Amino acid sequence: MNAPAEFVPAVLAPAVREAALRLGDVPAYLYDLAALDAHAASVRRALPRVELYYAVKANPDPELLRVLEPHVDGFEVSSAGEHAHVAALFPGKPLALAGPGKTDAELRLPHHRIHVESPNELRRLLATGLAADVLLRINPGLPVEGAALTMSGPFGMDEEGVAECLPLFSGRVRLRGLHAHLASGLDAPQLLRLAERLLDTPHDEVNLGGGMAVSYSASSPASSSASSSGPGPVFDWAGYGRGLAGLRRAGQRVRIEPGRALTAYCGSYVTRVVDVKRVRGEVFAIVRGGTHHLRTPAAKGHDQPFAVLPTGDGPGAEGEPVTFVGQLCTPKDVFARKIVTSVRVGDTVVFAMAGAYAWNISHHDFLMHPHPGFHYLRG
Repeated sequence: MNAPAEFVPAVLAPAVREAALRLGDVPAYLYDLAALDAHAASVRRALPRVELYYAVKANPDPELLRVLEPHVDGFEVSSAGEHAHVAALFPGKPLALAGPGKTDAELRLPHHRIHVESPNELRRLLATGLAADVLLRINPGLPVEGAALTMSGPFGMDEEGVAECLPLFSGRVRLRGLHAHLASGLDAPQLLRLAERLLDTPHDEVNLGGGMAVSYSASSPASSSASSSGPGPVFDWAGYGRGLAGLRRAGQRVRIEPGRALTAYCGSYVTRVVDVKRVRGEVFAIVRGGTHHLRTPAAKGHDQPFAVLPTGDGPGAEGEPVTFVGQLCTPKDVFARKIVTSVRVGDTVVFAMAGAYAWNISHHDFLMHPHPGFHYLRG
């Protein structure tokens, strides 16, 4: 979590900046739904022959899901809770049921596809007596270089597990194909190299999962391409779509399940500075809230991109390294370390790229601080 040589403030869309300044009660999440709609539409256009499911685990906020629903073919859910949540919002929308360790009750849930993780899980599915369309989740042991996170270990099956499953299928429980989500944080050429291996199969249906890279080193507002003039790289959806079109064989059904790469750009976490202090030569800006609201930087070990809006007139620091922390009684409550910037008590701080794996993965009730507000920009 070392600061870059030159700090580049987050690029905020004018509507986000204006809305952040209007917020009276912070901390709060601010979701730009118009930007999300434009970004999802651009992703959909880039994938004309690929089925697009949204991985609900990235952010299950109902307002975000309503924006995404017209652009996606279905939703990937990984628990009974996610299943009930999405089914209530969009009755009849195709759902793919995933996740390791499914309970017997979850195996009985209605679904379009179920991603089976083990031979034992398949036997338990058969024991329900229900009909099911199955993708076998594979763990093929392919080398994945440069990934932010590899989904190895307990996820999916090796070749022996798959071979054990194949004789178990019947007319009631049907094998439709394979599912493979091998890693996260990969660019389009890396994902296409994996796809080339995974699509070389006799199965007519292959779900390639998600894992599209999202860079937190610099951010920009979501637009038709999820970026503007910001310096950070953005996933090449158009190149990925062209590559998949060239790899899939005639009649092969290809599906992907992005999460973070769809919603990360549309969210901001807005807060204000309550104290600026020096401890043994290091400057700390303490903001309201903390990583119990926005766990992303602590979970990923990075500096969360942000912009300081000068709304304060209290004591502060000018043009020197500042570490931004929250209100929690733990030294791990850090948003960004030793960022050269200027900040004063009362300033508004907008942490960008907070639209995925943010509020929904955070330890909300540690110290029992109030939950943040939620606000939506609709255009």
